[in-house]
Order: sequence, then structure tokens, then C-alpha cells
Amino acid sequence: MNIKSLLLGSAAALAVVSGAQAADAIVAAEPEPVEYVRVCDAYGTGYFYIPGTETCLKINGYIRFQVDVAPNASSIGAGGGGSVANDSDWDARTRGQVQFTAKSDTEYGPLTGVIVMQFNADNASAQKAILDSAYIDIAGLRAGLFYSWWDDGLSGETDDIGSPVTLHNSIRYQYETDAFYAGISVDELEDSPFYDGETANNVGVAVGLGGKAGAFSYQITAGYDTDNEEGAVRAMGTVAVGPGTLGLAVVYATNPNAYYNKAEWAIAAEYAIKATDKLKITPAVQYYDNYGITAGEFNDDVSAWKAGVTIDYQIVENLSTKISVQYLDPDNASDVTSGFFRLQRAF
Repeated sequence: MNIKSLLLGSAAALAVVSGAQAADAIVAAEPEPVEYVRVCDAYGTGYFYIPGTETCLKINGYIRFQVDVAPNASSIGAGGGGSVANDSDWDARTRGQVQFTAKSDTEYGPLTGVIVMQFNADNASAQKAILDSAYIDIAGLRAGLFYSWWDDGLSGETDDIGSPVTLHNSIRYQYETDAFYAGISVDELEDSPFYDGETANNVGVAVGLGGKAGAFSYQITAGYDTDNEEGAVRAMGTVAVGPGTLGLAVVYATNPNAYYNKAEWAIAAEYAIKATDKLKITPAVQYYDNYGITAGEFNDDVSAWKAGVTIDYQIVENLSTKISVQYLDPDNASDVTSGFFRLQRAF
């Protein structure tokens, strides 16, 4: 009896030892620690660290629905969204835009990279995806595809004081402080208008400076189109007056060129009235002298004027609407009334 008990006990002990050794042979891998997304507050709101890096990323954009009303509005509204062959006086279109901004610290200051993707749809089949911007920025130096200073304008929708094409492959240097900036840019004007019969291979040089002084802000922009051998200059300023902001701008071009081609002279004025915290009403006017182009030169003794009003309303946070109505009356053509309704959700 004692021998039997001894044998059974020995067998049980061996089974326990063998089981323990078998269990030790299969070791479950411990899960790797999860690195949660961390907020990056070094560059403002909306940035977060890309996990495993010291690069901060921000994603933002908007969704826009717009209805244009004008003669042949479908061809006007199709810009960037495809073209529809009809003579309708109204056209609905939709846009989605996403921007990625990456920033990181270096010994030269913040290194910035920006990619903006834009998707336009005039209807289910007439759609286009474009690279709206993509550039590198460090220590005041910017290189890539980006909008020039000529893309800036007054806050309403009446003024027509910018370049026909403002998005270029460019390289520029800009010095700036909180209240002042000045810079120079070399622009490839490959898809800009040409008037001397050469192929599309323009190069332009632009300069810009501006700043703020209390309630007053100003901007001076100039550009020289080397192939057309013509240039343009524009001055623009705004000042807070009463319940709104008064804006004035004047532009001059030596002859039609890639930086300005509407008229030899133009002057624009607007008054952006802050009616409530959510409502802004902006009436505006513009006058053109030597308006339009014939045989590559501005038309002498032809003028035009434009008047309009733009209404902006903030429905709720990140959801706004805009209504704009414009009237253009040139000496050498029929007058035109146009406008649009826009609904936009930003994020």
C-alpha cells in the first residue's frame, strides 16, 4: 500500500513538473504600449503629433454648395468642375476641399509643408480633382504650387483687381513680423494669357509688402511679365470706420499681361458693415478706364463700371451662407447682372 501510494505520488509530481515546463515553453507576447494621439499646441489650435514623430499635423477644409446665376452660368460655374454644353442661366455645383498642414521645429525655425486637394463637381459626370496648393516653407523661403499676392482682394465679391491666374509654381522669399511683411517671388506663368504670339513659357517677377497700423491695414503688390514685357501695380488698404470696414484699391497695368488684364486703370471701393455678430453686408463699386483688350492692347476711351452687394451670414459655428449680386456695365458691350448663393460647412 505504501509502495502504491509512493508510485502514484511520484507520477503526479512528474505530471505537475512536465506541465509547468510545457507552460514555460509557450510565452505569450506582451502587447506593445499604445501611443495615443497627443495635442500639439505649439502652432495653434487643431494640430496633433503624428504618432512616433515630433511632427505636428493639422487637417481642415470645407464643403461648399453653390448656385450661380448669370448668362451662360453653366460655363462660368464649371471652372474647375468640368464643362456642360448648354445655355442655362443658372448652374449648381459642389466642392470639397481638404488641407493637410505639417509643421516641425528646426534650427532655422518651423519647417512647414502644405497640401491642398480640391474636388469640384458640376454634376455626377462632370467632375475634376485638382492639386490646389502644395509647397514647402522654411525661414521665409517658400517653394511649390501656391497663390500669389495678386490673389488677395477686398472682402466682398465685387472687386476685380487680381490676376486672371493667381496659382503658380513659384519660389519666393518673404520677411515678416507681426505688423509687416515684404517679399519677392519668381513665378512660372505657364497658363497665363499671352499677347505677343509666343508659346506658354512666361516667367514673372512679383514683389509684395503690407502690414497693419492700428485700425489701418495696407498692401502694395507689383508684377512684371517678362514675355509680354508689361507689368502692373496695385495698392490696397482698409480702415475701421463706424460699424464696419472701409476698403479702397487701385490698380494700373502698362498693357495686358499675366498680372492684370482687365483695364489700364481700375479703382474699387467697398464698405463691409458688421450689422450683427453673424451678419455682414458689403456694398461695393468699381470703375475701369480703357477697359477690355483689342489686338493685345487696352481699348482707348472705353470705360466700365460695376456695382454689387454681398451678404455673409453665420448660421451656426462652422456653417455659413453667402449671397452676392453684381451688375457690370461696359461701354462696348451689353450690361450683365450675375450672382450666386453659397452654403459652406468648414471643419
